[in-house]
Amino acid sequence: MRFDFNLFSTPLLFAFLQGWIYALLFLARGWRQGRLSDGLFGALLIAFTFDIWEYMLGFAGVEILWKELNFFPRTFSLLLPPLVFFYLKSQFNIGFTFKRKDALHALPFLIYCLYHLLVFAQGPTFVNQWLETVHQPLELDLVYAFVLFCAQLYYFISAYRLYREYQIWIPTEFSDTDTVSFSWFRNFLLAYLAGNLMSWIMFLVDLWLRLDFWHDWWDELFLAGLIYYLSIAGYAQLQPRKIQFTAKESSSEPVPARQEKLSEPELLSWKNRIEKLMQEDQLFLEPELTLSDIAQRLGTNISLLSSVVNNAFGKNFNDYVNTYRVALVKDRLKDPAFQHYSLLGIGLECGFNSKSTFNRVFKKITGYAPGDYVKGS
Repeated sequence: MRFDFNLFSTPLLFAFLQGWIYALLFLARGWRQGRLSDGLFGALLIAFTFDIWEYMLGFAGVEILWKELNFFPRTFSLLLPPLVFFYLKSQFNIGFTFKRKDALHALPFLIYCLYHLLVFAQGPTFVNQWLETVHQPLELDLVYAFVLFCAQLYYFISAYRLYREYQIWIPTEFSDTDTVSFSWFRNFLLAYLAGNLMSWIMFLVDLWLRLDFWHDWWDELFLAGLIYYLSIAGYAQLQPRKIQFTAKESSSEPVPARQEKLSEPELLSWKNRIEKLMQEDQLFLEPELTLSDIAQRLGTNISLLSSVVNNAFGKNFNDYVNTYRVALVKDRLKDPAFQHYSLLGIGLECGFNSKSTFNRVFKKITGYAPGDYVKGS
């Protein structure tokens, strides 16, 4: 069995190896840090590599999949969509664990494997007869394609909805959203969607023009590029602190935080207690301050505090905390004791944890970039 290194097989081989190397890195890190999301991302990369391996071997002249292993299950495509969704879910909730009912998400893949294994186990002669008399006449490949399309569409919508709900939630919980925004996952979803669209376009063109094996290379090359992007960008992402976000998957709209009903005296009392923490203890100087931190300090729950911040101050938690930070920045810009500080230095001293966050928040609240504000004053 000789592997022919050529223009078609070599790029796919490198992507295949890249996917496996990074999959092992993700699995090792997940095991070491007890992070389920890393394990799922490693499984995701492995599934992607098995989407290109039959073409990698075919272009290299290795025909074992079409001879000795003909009809053996060779792809994890039906597992990819739920893996994408559950990876995102486990990133958004450090406490996420699989429940027994979640096994249903693997049911289409298990049925696919069982069907192929039962036929394959009967031997090559039976396989050929089955293909000619049952599989091909019943157009079972089209049935598989339809199920795959439905799975990709359903889980993409579910993942996008979950991502959107998370983006709405984080300003109500975190004073700094940049480190927990998972903005790269939006790019991943778009790249994954583009890969699926290209695959389906090639599939439809193939049904129409009956393309040969070699024309599928462009589709596989795009998938190889996706493996490179996911493995490198995914591993390079900073793993955020412990997040516990859950959403009602059955809802088509973002689920707002439950609001506690408080009387006016109660609302005023809680408002004063929060302001005291901010003004006297200056909790806003903590860059990674969360609503949960304040709830713990006050001995209450985040639902009540969220209601107080929204109703008493008319802002979400993120905007409320950053208002104090920006006010302190403006005070220190006038303070001679801080004249030797750079703008960024003052921003970091006032609770911001990055230049980009400082610039974005300062302009949002004052209407001016920090540099323009200094020039204007």
